[in-house]
Amino acid sequence: MLLDMHLTPSLTAGLCLAAGLTVSAQQPRQPNYDESKVGNHPLPDPLTCADGLKVTDARTWQTKRRAEIFQLFQTYVYGRSPTKPGNIIFEITKTDTQALGGKATRKEIAIFLTGKKDGPRLDLQLYTPNGAKGPVPAFLGCNFNGNHAVHADPQVTLNPRWMRNSQDKKSVVNNRATEASRGSEASRWQVETVIAHGYALATYYYGDVEPDHAEGWKDGLRAALAKDGPNTQLASDAWGAIGAWAWGLSRALDYLEQDKAVDAKKVAVIGHSRLGKTSLWAGASDERFAIVISNNSGEGGASISRRDFGETVAVLNKNFPHWFCGNYKQFSGAPEKLPVDMHQLVALAAPRPVYIASAAEDQWADPKGEFLAGKFAEPVYALFGKQGTGVAEWPNVNQPVGDSIGYHVRTGKHDVTAYDWEQYLKFADRHFKK
Repeated sequence: MLLDMHLTPSLTAGLCLAAGLTVSAQQPRQPNYDESKVGNHPLPDPLTCADGLKVTDARTWQTKRRAEIFQLFQTYVYGRSPTKPGNIIFEITKTDTQALGGKATRKEIAIFLTGKKDGPRLDLQLYTPNGAKGPVPAFLGCNFNGNHAVHADPQVTLNPRWMRNSQDKKSVVNNRATEASRGSEASRWQVETVIAHGYALATYYYGDVEPDHAEGWKDGLRAALAKDGPNTQLASDAWGAIGAWAWGLSRALDYLEQDKAVDAKKVAVIGHSRLGKTSLWAGASDERFAIVISNNSGEGGASISRRDFGETVAVLNKNFPHWFCGNYKQFSGAPEKLPVDMHQLVALAAPRPVYIASAAEDQWADPKGEFLAGKFAEPVYALFGKQGTGVAEWPNVNQPVGDSIGYHVRTGKHDVTAYDWEQYLKFADRHFKK
């Protein structure tokens, strides 16, 4: 029996594909936006082990099947990331105890990723609410434009590293941030709202770890840790940029575990778009993250690859060849041959809560496919006695659903909005403040 991507009321077992299959590459074709033409290929079953054993209890999932699926994602999608270094250095470089008009304390923390002051450095920005009676839960995620873009505060250090040039031709010029970029990403972070709700907010610029372009790895963490530096011939299952950015999130969590203002056992990892893919992989790779949030992550994130709706594996590999491991390119012409699909990525977070968000006008990210990834992860959550989305069909716009697997599709475009944050805070409250 097969998992039906058109979502029949019953969720049935899927068909696992053999690992190691080589598929020829294919150039991207015109994107499909016709629901009647989506792929109807069987999905690999999260509850059938490689040896055919059916998973019927949480222990078997945790001790056997989860590891199998995780290894497939390492081998064929995101690549293999290194373990935590033993010589990492944290250094608080700036503190403002009266940030946000006295409502928060803001810290800037330099994280020297290889234990060398002249090596790769991640600059974490942490806001914690003043007046809290003890450690508080936190949201942690990468930002696109530097910590100075998260809020317009002129005291925030302007990030000096490579960035994509801005469309307004003022915020980022010649691949470097200008003063005009301060607060440019503020609407996506809602700092005041998060602080007022009693949560901490931590974020770092993803380009600190690796510049986001095809050759960026040569100036980033991957080259710094590689045997021959930027001259290294990357293995077909070596980590890509998403793996590196996710690894950076784990290093940020390492710091949060040492900060007495934060309850590091209650940290939600969050990301938007390519960084939503990153948050999902970070949550799968590091089980210390207590909640995993994917905002408009689309193909290569929460969206079911086999649906062939909107962005495709072929488009990702053509436009962003550095995001994934080399093996991922084998499936550009035939995503149905992937030995995994993204409902299994969501399932890797179980039994921890996951929230998936879509936008009605963001058809490129396949909102229905994002919902289905959560829906088809439900059998794994059921092993732990956890309820998933709680609905049989894709919900209407602006009608959030779900318990351990939350979901909404809101009005609007590809973005993070105040509405999204309202749902994330409610979701966190439900799971962190029981």
